[in-house]
Amino acid sequence: MTLIVKFYSKVILMRIWDLPPSKLCREHLLGEHRELHAIWSILTKNKRGYSNHPEVKRWRGRLKALFLRHEALVEQMKIRGYSHRSPLDESFAIGSPTQHEFLDSIESQINILKQKGCRCAV
Repeated sequence: MTLIVKFYSKVILMRIWDLPPSKLCREHLLGEHRELHAIWSILTKNKRGYSNHPEVKRWRGRLKALFLRHEALVEQMKIRGYSHRSPLDESFAIGSPTQHEFLDSIESQINILKQKGCRCAV
């Protein structure tokens, strides 16, 4: 299932993949990093916009896991030669260090990426 949010006639997808960052193509790696920052901001600053989005909801109580996902993305970005200048405040990284709630199974996520025809290594 792909989650879609309509905003002023634009379609906005929010996705934090549950696959190793090394498997993601450039577009999905950097896109996930951007989305992760949006979710982090919503959850740590109690912002209301998109706060009821399923992708945001599944990270409530799991900011440590979200922080660790960010660190894994950053590590992969650096391996690929990208610079990173947007660290997260680790003092907010509380709760469960693992994410067990998935919007789509791992198998479904792989199939979604395969259908996109991108360069993800899935």
